[in-house]
Amino acid sequence: MSNSEKKRLMKTRKRINQKRPHFTQFESWRFDRIKDHWKRPKGVDNHMRQEKRGWPKVVKVGYGGPKAVRGLHPSGLEEVMIYNIADLALIDPDTQVARLGGSVGIKKRIAILNEAISQGVKVLNPGKAKDLIESEQPEPEPEEEAPVEDEPDEEEPVEDDEKEKSE
Repeated sequence: MSNSEKKRLMKTRKRINQKRPHFTQFESWRFDRIKDHWKRPKGVDNHMRQEKRGWPKVVKVGYGGPKAVRGLHPSGLEEVMIYNIADLALIDPDTQVARLGGSVGIKKRIAILNEAISQGVKVLNPGKAKDLIESEQPEPEPEEEAPVEDEPDEEEPVEDDEKEKSE
């Protein structure tokens, strides 16, 4: 698939996603015990299953996006889950990006991020590890020039007797 074709399909996917309704479980708006997620309505007399007017939409094939760009990150790159440094070797930086697993701790995150930076791989969710890496690197200090001593014009202290005379 060419790059221009991929961009076109990504735009199409974005437009479809904006029009797609929020699919919800039947009567999740009515009862707190029913979660607001999709579950197919199955009742014999269920209005949603019968697709009656005025009831929420039901999931159908027509709401899907283009198959070629399904599952891609909005940047158009494929996401790859990373759990250790060895997993980074499998990534192609031109077509893939890394997403760190939730179970990866801060120490290993820092090690993976350092390796990803050296390989030129983009990491989607660096978390606090990115801040720690930036704080560890010493910032280049600007060269200081010889301090120029500008002496501020100081007024001579006025004595109390002179203040009274001027008033």
